[in-house]
Amino acid sequence: MIWWIVRAMALILFSCASPAFAHEIRPAYLQIDETARGSYDVLWKVPSRGDTVLDIQPQFEGGLTLAEAGEAVQLDGFVVYRYRLTGGLNLTGTEISIRNLPRTTVDVLANINLLDGAKHSFLLHPKTNTVAIPESASKWNVVSTYVRLGVEHILLGIDHLLFVLALIILTRGFRSIIKTVTAFTVAHSITLSLATLGYVHVPGPPVEAVIALSIVFLAVEILRSQEGKETLAGRKPWLIAFTFGLLHGLGFAGALSQIGLPQTEIPLALASFNVGVELGQLAFVMVVLLAIRALKSLYVEQAWLPAFRKIPPYAIGVVSTFWVIERVWFFSA
Repeated sequence: MIWWIVRAMALILFSCASPAFAHEIRPAYLQIDETARGSYDVLWKVPSRGDTVLDIQPQFEGGLTLAEAGEAVQLDGFVVYRYRLTGGLNLTGTEISIRNLPRTTVDVLANINLLDGAKHSFLLHPKTNTVAIPESASKWNVVSTYVRLGVEHILLGIDHLLFVLALIILTRGFRSIIKTVTAFTVAHSITLSLATLGYVHVPGPPVEAVIALSIVFLAVEILRSQEGKETLAGRKPWLIAFTFGLLHGLGFAGALSQIGLPQTEIPLALASFNVGVELGQLAFVMVVLLAIRALKSLYVEQAWLPAFRKIPPYAIGVVSTFWVIERVWFFSA
């Protein structure tokens, strides 16, 4: 059974080396701003891969006409369309749907600003691709939307999870693990907030490359620790977690900038996204600790083959090294 677990772990880790797993969640983004009664500016941002663009588009109830208002613009991983929505109808009480969304696996974040001051945020999914605009706005929509995005972001951000996994493997004792994870949380919360609010700006590709390099560093530190060598990460894992956590926060901020923020609710959306990231991270930590405990109950640690103990750091190191090369190549191209 133990070797079945090893093979399964290796398969999962190596499958994560593909860009689709290494990069963060990329929902489509719909921004609707009412400019005059019954007239709206619409921004529609759709994920793309190379020349392939998802065939999805917002649809509105009868009486509202969607017309192009400029040429599509190709950005890094997205195509941005601009439209004018007219027809004299008030969006309140009407439904918005996303055509062909059930055929995809992406979500759609919608932010709507109306002239009466109402602000709406929704997250549409392939299984629920229609939403009704309520009579009154609710901040709870912003909170629930961005908490969910934060949870999805961390759970689909395999590079961040591998970093946390490496920290857990390297750290001894439950209290020390909590201290280390807390340091990582504090650090990435700081840079996530500063970067999102515009106080810090660092280009995304170099940050992503260094994030991958930080995982390589931890994989090497695990191997050195297993060989009985004293390491800085082994003595003060919280310091390593805090230092590299600052970089990971910049990575979170880059993903959040791609997702989009409601311009009138930036602090609330930012705080909610951060809460979602932490909830997802805590869930991952608990699953890993339970898995480690389950393995230890099945096999006495001293009886494990040394080669088995080396498989996790080697697998983490190989995958993260691939990411370093891939991201440096992308940055230099």
